[in-house]
Amino acid sequence: MALKPYKTLIRRASDQFVVNKSRFIGYGCPCESEEAALAFLAEIRAKHRDATHNCYAYIIGPNMGVMRYSDDGEPGGTAGMPIIEVMKARGVTNCAVVVTRYFGGVLLGAGGLVRAYSQGAAAAVNACGVGVMHPTARYLIEIPYPLLSRVDYFLAAEPVIVEEKSFGAAVTYTLVVRAADEDGFIARLIDLSEGKLEPLRAEEVYLAWPEEAER
Repeated sequence: MALKPYKTLIRRASDQFVVNKSRFIGYGCPCESEEAALAFLAEIRAKHRDATHNCYAYIIGPNMGVMRYSDDGEPGGTAGMPIIEVMKARGVTNCAVVVTRYFGGVLLGAGGLVRAYSQGAAAAVNACGVGVMHPTARYLIEIPYPLLSRVDYFLAAEPVIVEEKSFGAAVTYTLVVRAADEDGFIARLIDLSEGKLEPLRAEEVYLAWPEEAER
């Protein structure tokens, strides 16, 4: 099955705010498996053992196949559900969000809790940043020295990232190209070398690409 792009959190981060004396801390983390999400949750729970609540949600799988959430003692539907709804609205998967609450003595009511936990989830997602994981092909290309400068000039204008160069009888490049750009790039490379270069497709993986690579 061909891989498809998906959105996820770029980095692990947190943010916090106070509502009617209750302190809310939103944490977000990219997680590639349910085990990783649960490990992240356990870490935050251990860090905030004295918190009133550690409510969470996580979504796993490029197609969002696994969705879990918990109110952790808050009234039903006022914490975990608002968190996961924020995540779904942002379209992120393979990530987890935990919103920790330290009760400040003032009841917020059901509506207030929903707003606060929604704000906590949004704060976490914004702090982490959202990026796109693209299906990406990794290639090995052996380049004869007489073609090296020509190929380097060509690659500088192509939507590829050169990961490694190995010098021997020829120069072996390890590079990655988004699957969406793959066919065109390979065709142009072969045309440039008049069929002398034979790229070897090593694997297809998910990689986060910088925003300037979005075309």
